[in-house]
Amino acid sequence: MISIIISKFRSGSAVSQSHFNTVFLAQRVSLLRTLQRMVDNPSTAEDLLQEIYLRVTRALGERPIEHLEPFVFQTARNLALDHLRARRVQARTVLDDVPEQVVYNVVAPTSSAEDAAHAEQLLKRLSTSLLQLTPRQQRIFILSRLHGASYLEIAEQLNVSASTVQKELKLIMAICVGVADRQNRD
Repeated sequence: MISIIISKFRSGSAVSQSHFNTVFLAQRVSLLRTLQRMVDNPSTAEDLLQEIYLRVTRALGERPIEHLEPFVFQTARNLALDHLRARRVQARTVLDDVPEQVVYNVVAPTSSAEDAAHAEQLLKRLSTSLLQLTPRQQRIFILSRLHGASYLEIAEQLNVSASTVQKELKLIMAICVGVADRQNRD
């Protein structure tokens, strides 16, 4: 009977899942502390912990894992680093893509009626330009600039790479800057 259990464990069957559950529960606090140190956010660390459980469970269903604990901790490290990378990318603001002179030409809250009319005209032109974008580009713009989604989150939702999202946003911002430049020349 013991040899059957060991055989099932090595072949990656249900016994390895129960072993993983035991390892996961035993290492949960340590994993959580490690994640909290890395991402500096308890809520995010909890989310990543759940994602670790799901990913390791999926991996166990696909193949046997010889060294389970190191695999779990490496998965945790990789997920935390992915999260930090995505957060760094998200931290880039629209201002990074907009020339300084355009930033300084943004209408202040205490603007005149003429400035307000100018801003309204700019918004109309921007809206017209944004409507010319492809549906995917519009979705990327809305998710990024209105909902604050990271490149990675957008990429996952649209089944594209984070690099594609970044390139599309750069193009969209170039269009917006072009509209603003034309508006300032008129």
